[in-house]
Amino acid sequence: MTKPRRRQAGEGSISEYQTKAGPRFLIKYGVTQADGSRKQVLRRGFLSRRDAAAALREEIRKAERGEWVEPSKQRLDAYLEEWVAGQRLSPATLASYRKNIRLHIDPHLGTTPVARLTGPALNAWMRKLEASGRADGQGGLSARTVRYVFTILRSALGDAVREGRLALNPTDRATPPSASEARPPEMQAWTAIELGRFLGWADARDKDLAMGWRLLAATGMRRGEALALRWRDVDLDAGRVQVRRSVGVVKTKGGGEQLVEGPTKTGQSRVVDLDAGTVAALRAYRAVRGGLALDLVRDTALVLGELTGAHRHPERFSRRFVGQVAQARKAMGADLLPAIRLHDLRHTHATLLLADGVPVKVVSERLGHANATITLTVYQHVHPGMGRQAADRFAILLGG
Repeated sequence: MTKPRRRQAGEGSISEYQTKAGPRFLIKYGVTQADGSRKQVLRRGFLSRRDAAAALREEIRKAERGEWVEPSKQRLDAYLEEWVAGQRLSPATLASYRKNIRLHIDPHLGTTPVARLTGPALNAWMRKLEASGRADGQGGLSARTVRYVFTILRSALGDAVREGRLALNPTDRATPPSASEARPPEMQAWTAIELGRFLGWADARDKDLAMGWRLLAATGMRRGEALALRWRDVDLDAGRVQVRRSVGVVKTKGGGEQLVEGPTKTGQSRVVDLDAGTVAALRAYRAVRGGLALDLVRDTALVLGELTGAHRHPERFSRRFVGQVAQARKAMGADLLPAIRLHDLRHTHATLLLADGVPVKVVSERLGHANATITLTVYQHVHPGMGRQAADRFAILLGG
């Protein structure tokens, strides 16, 4: 058996060493630092001499091109704490990032130096999250949650590469759950008859809540957008509302939760036209609110606020809807009213309009999507017969 060729000066070296898991290989090479001095770099943990040789060649090439980056010795948990503090995100998004880092990244990878993260290690971490990642110990996380946590880490390490702390982003060599695996929960939508049936039932029992359900169904607004709507945003004479902001729940460890107003999801305001029935319902609703207290109908007052003038709690608002749907199903029969979530009123709004032939761009603007492509992707199921219609239309055109 021939011995490996002895490397010349400047080519670096490869050495074998023993571990409890078996033989491993390390590489050693020299680099010129910014001040002109030379430094010897050592990297361990390669499973084969071939892997070590490939890594050594790549490191030497980077050193020769002036692209070599000194590996960061900072631990991942310390880096992520520093990184997230510098992000310009909404309070709700920052709280979500911090929570997911605390629960799903730090306990598993936090003590690892940033420079020691590898694709296989990240894959093992994600598989562990899928198998037993829930904080309550009751099983694994969904593919959607794992992909979301991975996205946070990918963004953080991408910034580390841009800042010169890392040469490569190790998440580029990892395999997160695919986009198809991480699909959101299947959307449900009521038919126009089912929606009308429920709104009539709700209005007869609680006009205050029924106004909220009707406004969401008639505009396609997101929950937080509707709960942040103020009377100055509503033009009943013109029959339209201006969606300018959103309210969300921000939870912090040890600090409880608070409701925080911020921009809409896209950061853009939009105008949504109202139908005559919803305008009439809003007029009647405002008259009742004004009879209770003038402060409830001032320009700065929340349209769907509590009687104290405060924001309704978004999560409790959703639970009230689910509770009313359950009561309505019991009263009129489950076969007459499928169970849906509050967010599905938004899906119902879009589905009914698209199925009736309203242009996708118009629906997209009402929903506040960043672009019509998102609307097409989310609601591509709405027109299963469109392909047949197009084929038939082409035949008509061809035949003159």
